[in-house]
Amino acid sequence: MNEYTTSFGNSAADALPAQRAEFIRKTYLLLAAAILAFIAVEVFLFASGAAHLIANVIFSGGGMGWLVVLGLFMGVSFLANRWALSDASNITQYLGLGIFVIAEAIIFVPLLFIATYYANDGSLILKAGVTTLGLFLGLTATVFITRADFSWLGPIVAIGGFAALGFIVASILFGFSLGSLFAFVMVAFAGTAILYNTSQVLHQYNTRQHVAAALTLFAGIALLFWYILTIFSSRD
Repeated sequence: MNEYTTSFGNSAADALPAQRAEFIRKTYLLLAAAILAFIAVEVFLFASGAAHLIANVIFSGGGMGWLVVLGLFMGVSFLANRWALSDASNITQYLGLGIFVIAEAIIFVPLLFIATYYANDGSLILKAGVTTLGLFLGLTATVFITRADFSWLGPIVAIGGFAALGFIVASILFGFSLGSLFAFVMVAFAGTAILYNTSQVLHQYNTRQHVAAALTLFAGIALLFWYILTIFSSRD
């Protein structure tokens, strides 16, 4: 449970059915809006030529460039989550979500650049996106249909996240490739995180935390999409 839950009120699971339904509707509509905003930002970056500049800067920086990007992304993610979870104002919450979507769009540029200009399959990104959406909907349906509380996955997600970060940083510092096996493991990890986060949204978040809930779910989808696209790109 996050530290701001009590200041917002009771969890959505304890709310009246109408309030819970409204919370879920707002959360997933906002999630859809975040995904569309992500796509719009990517289209703008590539159409304006900014994507080429971003990709060239990161690629030319080598491992150090990726470390700087990763560090900045983690800092922005922390700030965005704090703002989205804040009960200070709705504007602050939406600003947190907006900043996070833009940060995700920027960090995705190098991977999308490779998939766009170096892959032999012009529909590669679309295929990865459809696969990601299908897996997400399946995992979401599992939580909603079973109504199971997957809070027990919390320690697994936390430890797995630190382990994955450690491998990623080590690969950047020492210049070795993590390979397709790591990508498959990360797809499984992302799926586990989505199960856990969706369960948290239903059982721990309350009816006023739809912005934070949408950000959490969007982060899981982005992680899943990253590694599915990585797998598809490596097989192209």
